Amino acid sequence: MPETPGSTDRVSVLEAITDVGLRQMELEESLRVLLARVRDAFGVDTATILLYDSAAERLRVHATAGLEEEVLHGVTVELGAGFAGRVAATRAPLVIDRVDATTVANPLLWRRGLRALLGVPILAREDLVGVLHVGSTGTRAFTEADTHLLRLVADRVALAIQAELTSAERAATTALQRSLLPTRFPVVDDLRFAARYVPGATTGVGGDWYDVFELPSGRIGVAIGDVSGHGLAAAVVMGRLRSALRAYALENDDPAEVLTKLHRKVSHFEKRSMATVAYAVVDRRTRRVALSSAGHPPPVIAVPGAASALVDVPPDTPVGLGLGAGRARRTTVIDLPDRAVLAFYTDGLVERRREPIDPYLDRLTEAVTPQDPDTVCAQVMEALVGTDPTQDDIALLVMRACPV
Repeated sequence: MPETPGSTDRVSVLEAITDVGLRQMELEESLRVLLARVRDAFGVDTATILLYDSAAERLRVHATAGLEEEVLHGVTVELGAGFAGRVAATRAPLVIDRVDATTVANPLLWRRGLRALLGVPILAREDLVGVLHVGSTGTRAFTEADTHLLRLVADRVALAIQAELTSAERAATTALQRSLLPTRFPVVDDLRFAARYVPGATTGVGGDWYDVFELPSGRIGVAIGDVSGHGLAAAVVMGRLRSALRAYALENDDPAEVLTKLHRKVSHFEKRSMATVAYAVVDRRTRRVALSSAGHPPPVIAVPGAASALVDVPPDTPVGLGLGAGRARRTTVIDLPDRAVLAFYTDGLVERRREPIDPYLDRLTEAVTPQDPDTVCAQVMEALVGTDPTQDDIALLVMRACPV
């Protein structure tokens, strides 16, 4: 049966999206080629891909065939606004036969002379990746068959984009994490440090971090934290928290005050973020450690001649969560005798899904002994990780007081 005028060549569309040659190209080039083929196969004048930025809740024109100005002008569309914004907000196909200021947010579309648009959401499972739409300057009645075929194209685009974004995000997250973790510890005669960081086998790099720095007073600041979530977003927040904590630490030697200011910063500027943080200030002259915890697991202390134990430090509210009336943060002061070890860690070291935490805390305290920090790190990782891939990322920081 011959095709009716304006109908879509199904075979041409399927060939366009399954061409093995596209897979050999870089993503940007393959999308441009794919859109040109879609435009020809559908017999339309424009084909456009917009990607969704969940943080900004906006769509950005990423690639197009027939309306290149959209990319050159950096066109963006708010979620729910205009044609593409409605497709994204409803996650459903949409056809319009009137393209003007009342139906479309981007004036370039009606200035191009488009008279009809068909748009479909680009989805990766339940996640919104963006919007794909085609437009015609002539009279065009898009059919259900057209919609079905364009959705097939959108599915192909979603797979390509998601794979590229996942790979790029993983590389960016890893690079950011490595750039923010200390490459060297402060060189002082009376303290030694060692650390480990292991990304989760299932979650990848996340928001765990540790930091050691010298303060103007000569004291040493020691921090460890865990931002909720994983991936690039958590790593970015982690970087901001690390920088902010360092800045506040320069102004105040009281860990509770530093974490109070950090909480205010996160609550105001990172409203969707939450993190547990432990911050300690080591007075090298008195061998005393002032410590405050924002919901972070307590460190382990190992003193020669005594059993290792969890430090009795009250876990105040994590930064980013509201503090109740009168709930001031608290600082605990402990002694750090010669050859004593203090081990900080994130919850990925001791928490396992659907398993009680106490046996893992017991293993941890047994593994932390008053020895060289590198030896302690090795003992802890062997006792808690062994040969099993970790589900969550892990940060471990060990400090030892050395006789002068």
